[in-house]
Amino acid sequence: MSFESLRTQLNDAATTFADGPGALEGILLGMVDDVDRAVSEPLEIFPVCHHSPASAVAMARRLRDKQPKVIYLELCEDMAPLLTELRNCRLPVAVQAFSSEVEGFPAEWAPLSVVAPITEASAEYQAIAYALDMPGVELVLVDRSTDHVFQWQAPEAKETGEDALHGDAVGVEIGDLRPRFAELEEHLLHHGKVRHWSEWWHQYVELPLGDSDHDTYRQVMFLIGSLFRRLAPGDPRRVRVDEDRERYMWTRMREHLAATGADPADCLYVCGAFHAASRVAEFGVDGSDGFVISPRSDTVWQHGLIPSSHAAIEAQFDLAAGSVSIAATEWAKNLKRTKVKPFQLAGQAGGKKARKQAALPGPVADVSAADQLSGFLQRPPVLDRLDEAELLGWSVEIVRAVRRNGYLASTADAIAVFETSILLAGMRDRARPTPYDFQDAAVTCIEKDVVPGRRDVRRLVEIMMGGDRIGQVGYDALPPLARDVHDRLAPLELKLQQRGVQRALLDIVSRPELELCSNLLWMLRYLLPRGAARPIMGERKLGERPIQESWDLALGTHQRSLIELGYEGVSVEQVVEQRLRRGACDPQATTASVLEAVEDAIRYLHSPRLAGELGVRALELLSAERTVDGAPEVLRRSRRLLAYYRTNEPVLPQWIESFVRTGYAHYCTLLPTAFTEEEAGVDQVAAMLGFLFSMESLALSLGCDRTQLELAVAQSHPEEPSKVALLWAAQVHLGRLSRLELRVRCDDLLGNPLSLPSYPRYLSGFVHALEPVPSLVDFVVETMSNAFAHLPDPLLLPWLPTLISTLRSRGAQFVPLLIREAGRVFPGRLPALDEWVPPWLDQPAPVTVRTSTGQGLALLAAHPATCDAVADLLGCEGAWQAAPGGVALLSRHPDTAVALEALLAT
Repeated sequence: MSFESLRTQLNDAATTFADGPGALEGILLGMVDDVDRAVSEPLEIFPVCHHSPASAVAMARRLRDKQPKVIYLELCEDMAPLLTELRNCRLPVAVQAFSSEVEGFPAEWAPLSVVAPITEASAEYQAIAYALDMPGVELVLVDRSTDHVFQWQAPEAKETGEDALHGDAVGVEIGDLRPRFAELEEHLLHHGKVRHWSEWWHQYVELPLGDSDHDTYRQVMFLIGSLFRRLAPGDPRRVRVDEDRERYMWTRMREHLAATGADPADCLYVCGAFHAASRVAEFGVDGSDGFVISPRSDTVWQHGLIPSSHAAIEAQFDLAAGSVSIAATEWAKNLKRTKVKPFQLAGQAGGKKARKQAALPGPVADVSAADQLSGFLQRPPVLDRLDEAELLGWSVEIVRAVRRNGYLASTADAIAVFETSILLAGMRDRARPTPYDFQDAAVTCIEKDVVPGRRDVRRLVEIMMGGDRIGQVGYDALPPLARDVHDRLAPLELKLQQRGVQRALLDIVSRPELELCSNLLWMLRYLLPRGAARPIMGERKLGERPIQESWDLALGTHQRSLIELGYEGVSVEQVVEQRLRRGACDPQATTASVLEAVEDAIRYLHSPRLAGELGVRALELLSAERTVDGAPEVLRRSRRLLAYYRTNEPVLPQWIESFVRTGYAHYCTLLPTAFTEEEAGVDQVAAMLGFLFSMESLALSLGCDRTQLELAVAQSHPEEPSKVALLWAAQVHLGRLSRLELRVRCDDLLGNPLSLPSYPRYLSGFVHALEPVPSLVDFVVETMSNAFAHLPDPLLLPWLPTLISTLRSRGAQFVPLLIREAGRVFPGRLPALDEWVPPWLDQPAPVTVRTSTGQGLALLAAHPATCDAVADLLGCEGAWQAAPGGVALLSRHPDTAVALEALLAT
């Protein structure tokens, strides 16, 4: 094709605007060369833009006219087997490649995910629908594989919200047409009088190309692709990746042509306009074959379909909010205006029921193409006439929508939006307001300072123009695990594929078969994101059977997460076991986290084998730990597991016996150091003592030595007040310190003005001592009461905030014990408080030792019956004998008389 006329015009323009030929001339003429080269290629290249209605209409029209036998599509070649499943889905959906375990890539990249979203208003869907439903047509994906996506570029960290259906996946699109030169994009937006790139593309590309013929469409798209390619900044990495993709695709196409003997005239190559204007040596069916495709890594990729949405596509590819919805509306209008019949997969879920595909008429002979660019570039923009009915309908509908969302709008606002839309379009040099003009007008006329509802006016316009259409993967296209979940939850009689929250009521007593559903729901709660399966009533504890449960289920909303579970295993139980094993073997795993995995294995899988394996792993980690940071969690979980095994198993498993024995020796070894180290807090030390004291009887029965604990306590010399109080409590438990001595020490602290500021920390230590020594709860109540009773107000009032904060932050779990004990000790009525004497002050008088004198013998002789009764009580037999010298025994051994008196007093 000859573009000499266009070259001459561009050369004159370069000379005029650049004061002579130079760089501008090279760019302009180079663009024409790129177009000429692409148009002259024997294998027809069809340039497209991602989710462009104009591209979709042109594609549908060209497929009916050319009827190609082979379609080469720019899409990851390993995704080809999934395309037949699109008919079981409601668009938009995304083709996904996923891998949770990587081989040949850095471990921190895992998991790896690539998605390619497909909408109904996209050229790639038209090509797929044509190729899959037309007999004798072959669809060949020629873009780099998913593995090569990560070989050639590292995944970039990207923040994603909870509603992002694509998650942090890498997006693959056909036709990324956006200037990579920031100044160029800013220039186009400024002179086009638009706010963002999506609006510029809609105004200056979509609308002009909507009714254009095939040759004009191709040449204009080639020209745009060449322009953006030549003005792109010279990022070596990105340029290299783009060129390698083009080499890859042309190499694959030549290999297929050579293997099948297909005629290039019967083929169609669908790719992005950016790649269509390629200048690599491998370009074309006659290009060089020097490009070597590197082998794939050992990473095993799983493939499937996940739901997508307009908002997810916009977020992933940095498009303006609402642009994909507006494109879908424009697609429907283009079909109605041009009378083009689109292609649709037979049985497409969610689509219009199409009649059986009739045989296409014979292909239309290609007419010798001419230069269409010159006329297109010189043609003045066609100003669409104002469609008052459409604009009026929009204005009325937006007022109705904002009123439903709390805005005070009226008919006057509808008129204002109508007139403002026309005004804004006129200011932007267009006679017909676009959806973007209407959106700006609605915001200007209706939006107030405060948004009364959840949605602002801009979002309401997006919804009105088509909304955030969300796709769905059909049952037949789901992986085996997802289908198994739906089958096993069928007794709930819910529409699980429906988006939104559904309430499930499980009366397991009357319907025992629902217990299997309950087990599955608890596993899904463990595996899926928060909100997919949320229990409202009921809980899963060790050793308990469910009775009644209530659940809020949103499996349809979280369909992507459920599908990705299918990439990890064939059943939910297998995925749970893999997750538990992987977490236990993680280098960052701790003893507490592995004990949690043991609990999960019992609760969810009821697997003694797995619980035993994980328990052995917890034992290994406990032996290797050199800190006591996880001691509180270890204590809580080991207590729960020990209680479970004691009540549900005839004998304790071997691993838990070894765990108790090893833990006893381990914490005895670390106890003296933990008492003195600043890094070990009072919580950790209290948990260590709690483990030692509560597991002591079992540990001693398993062969441990109590002397080791006594030595550890004797070697502990803390200085921090709370730890000192813990040490005193431990000494009381071991019998090394009496309560009387402990009470005296606390009284000394209250009586010493120098120790009063640190008294709250002593009290905090006593509160935490309730963990290892719960019998001290009455003493802690006594200590607090004495503080309130004896401290003067100048000392007591400044101390109260510290006491309250101490109890709230450090002793919250023990406060109920203190309240219960205080309720038992203190009087229940206020009048009784005046006469109430604390029990620790109401002590019996000490027993005095009575010594015998010589006069006491008269009582024995005068009342022998008393001695006989005592003798009978003690079981002594014998007769009275005169022994006047026996009184000496009473003076030498008074303890006997005292013990006898105590015996008689009981």
